[in-house]
Amino acid sequence: MGYMVSRDDGWRLPDWLWERIVLLLPTRPFHPLGTHRSRVPDRDAMDAILLVLRTGMQWNALNATGICSSSSAHRRFQEWEQAGVFHEIWRQGLLEYDKVVGIDWSWLAADGAMTKAPLGGPKTGPNPTDRAKKGRSDRSSAKARGSRSDSTTRAPTVTTTSS
Repeated sequence: MGYMVSRDDGWRLPDWLWERIVLLLPTRPFHPLGTHRSRVPDRDAMDAILLVLRTGMQWNALNATGICSSSSAHRRFQEWEQAGVFHEIWRQGLLEYDKVVGIDWSWLAADGAMTKAPLGGPKTGPNPTDRAKKGRSDRSSAKARGSRSDSTTRAPTVTTTSS
C-alpha cells in the first residue's frame, strides 16, 4: 500500500520532539507467545494518532493513509493514554512554554459548557434565547388559530414572568 500522506508533509513530529517523547513511552508489553507480527513502530503510531487528533478524521480513515492501520493506532492510543503519556506531554509542554514565554498563573479560566442546568429551576434566571417572551406565541397556539380537528386545547399554557 502506498502512502497517501507523504513523508515530508509537515504533519509529522520533528526529530527533536520525538527524542523527548520517546523517553515518556512505556516499555513494550511482553507477549507470552512471542510476536506473531512485528509491532508498528512507535513513531508511526504517534504520527497516526496526531494526524487523527489534528484533523478530526475518523480512526478507520487511517487505513487509506498508509501510515499504519487504524486498529494499531487506536490500540496504541489507548495504551499510551492509560499510561499517562499524553498527560505528561501536555504537562512538559506547559512547563517549557512557561519557561520560554511565561504563563500568567494568577489568571486562570476553567472550561465549561453552555447548557441548561438540570436542576436549576427559578434560581438560574431566564433563558437568554427567550428574549423576554411571555408564554407561547399565537402562531404556535392551536387555540388562537383553530386546530384542524376543531377541538380546543386543554393543555395548560405556562406564562413566564420576569422578576
